Amino acid sequence: MDNDLASSCRSCTRLIEHVDKLVATRTCVRPTDELAAISLDKDGASVQKSRFSSRTRIRSILGRADGGAGLAGQKVEISGWVKTGREQGKGTFAFLEVNDGSCAANLQVKVDACVSDVSKLVGTGTCLTVDGCLKIPPEGKATKQKIELSADKVIDVGTVDPATYPIPKTKLTLEHLRDYTHFRARTTTMAAVTRIRRKITLEAHLFCDEHDICHIHTPIITTSDCEGAGEMFQVTTLINQSDKLERDRPTEADIEAAKLIVKEKGEAVAQLKAAKASKQEITASVAQLTEAKETLAKVEERSRLKPGLPIKDGKIDYSQDFFARQAFLTVSGQLHAETYACSMGDVYTFGPTFRAEKSHTSRHLAEFWMVEVELAFAGLEEAMNCAEALVKDICNSLLEKCDDDMKLMAKNVDKACIDRLLLVASTGFGRVTYTEAITLLEKAVAQGKKFENQVEWGIDLASEHERYLTEVLFQKPLIVYNYPKEIKAFYMRLNDDGKTVAAFDVLVPKVGELIGGSQREERMDVLMERMEEMGLPIKQYEWYIDLRRHGTVKHSGFGLGLERMLLFATGMDNIRDVIPFPRYPGRADL
Repeated sequence: MDNDLASSCRSCTRLIEHVDKLVATRTCVRPTDELAAISLDKDGASVQKSRFSSRTRIRSILGRADGGAGLAGQKVEISGWVKTGREQGKGTFAFLEVNDGSCAANLQVKVDACVSDVSKLVGTGTCLTVDGCLKIPPEGKATKQKIELSADKVIDVGTVDPATYPIPKTKLTLEHLRDYTHFRARTTTMAAVTRIRRKITLEAHLFCDEHDICHIHTPIITTSDCEGAGEMFQVTTLINQSDKLERDRPTEADIEAAKLIVKEKGEAVAQLKAAKASKQEITASVAQLTEAKETLAKVEERSRLKPGLPIKDGKIDYSQDFFARQAFLTVSGQLHAETYACSMGDVYTFGPTFRAEKSHTSRHLAEFWMVEVELAFAGLEEAMNCAEALVKDICNSLLEKCDDDMKLMAKNVDKACIDRLLLVASTGFGRVTYTEAITLLEKAVAQGKKFENQVEWGIDLASEHERYLTEVLFQKPLIVYNYPKEIKAFYMRLNDDGKTVAAFDVLVPKVGELIGGSQREERMDVLMERMEEMGLPIKQYEWYIDLRRHGTVKHSGFGLGLERMLLFATGMDNIRDVIPFPRYPGRADL
């Protein structure tokens, strides 16, 4: 035992020494700059290569306060795609605007004809790697850049066919680009949206880490319907099995051929016995006959199998399915996250969720991403505070670290997008009950405001209602809480009035609902009552009820839609344009 203790102590000592060393050298191991490959001193005198390749990212050149001018005379290797190119001096040289995805700005590259065939470089979409020297553009030159690259060597070129390349330098509509999802990230707008998406994702993780909220992975395939709405994608292999059975179903000719082989093998055995062949020959022939009979039995058995889904007691027999029961793509990781919140405290999950809702609106997708937070020993108030803090942190991060991309979105998409971020980042969110919100909307209607959707207590607020509350009445983000129980999920805690549940939505300008959350129902009897009211199968949720049966705990949580957050931040009009590969009714490209 003493030896084990001494060994354990030595291990702890080595761990502490390793951590101390890592902290001391952290700037070398993982620079704090998000590009990780450039110098921590963004305005230093030297260009730094990417840590994992020989190239220099264009952002590390143009993202400096001096626009890269301080790097004049430095040798660099850059790689990227030509946005625009033009031959000059009767083809003796060319200017290329090159972008590598690291920032919105393009680096101008000058290539002389003696270095490379410039006619192959100027096409939009051409990919190239260039070695050269950074130089200050000549005075009076019509360029916004303070530095350009003079090419000494074109190392590699990936040419394009201008006749078939679908992303020309002319401006394309976002609707048109959805037909080319494999190329649309090469456009300036979509690339900016992607970088903003990355920053929001990172900030959500950092926020949870900073507040000691443990990251867990919840399943994509589930047997539980979190929302109780039944609009789920089913996961099954039964259809594939049925199709395979139909394809492989033996014909009468197959059966007759198998019978003929059995007959031939039987006759061969009889002949060997009549000729008094050796025991070894007869044994081998009998083995062949046995194999032929087994093959015939399998063929006949397959021929008796009926195509179609397996049926038992008049219903589909899911015991024959891959998971031996019905399974679906998850609509939310919340229920699974609750199991860990009721064991480890505060947790969150961040993953894809799926809704089989045939909606063609600009705010709905069949596949989207959610940050879902579960706070143990927390009530409705704490969950609302956490949700507000998360949104504010994300907005501040975008203002601080995505200024170039946000300016581009303000210029090309929505001139108010930066003002919205500033408003949310610097303003306390308003808070009203659902009943108060309905009263305010009814008052607006009485004063002449017209809504497409009727306003009355008990409705689920429509987007037009949510935006009117945030953009007109309050002119800031708003949290609406204590919704009617009939329009909310079974797991939300029933309030003392018996009519409402402790649920809340965070509403923001431009988008409406950004976050939905609630205090979870921790009382087993009340939870089961609610499930019975909604006609949910109790047996299917026994594991969830167990959390209330054994060591129940007050807990609350919420989910933030990543794509909704992107709509709010960027000002894009359609949610299909803020996710790399949109899935919606009728479309699942690639």
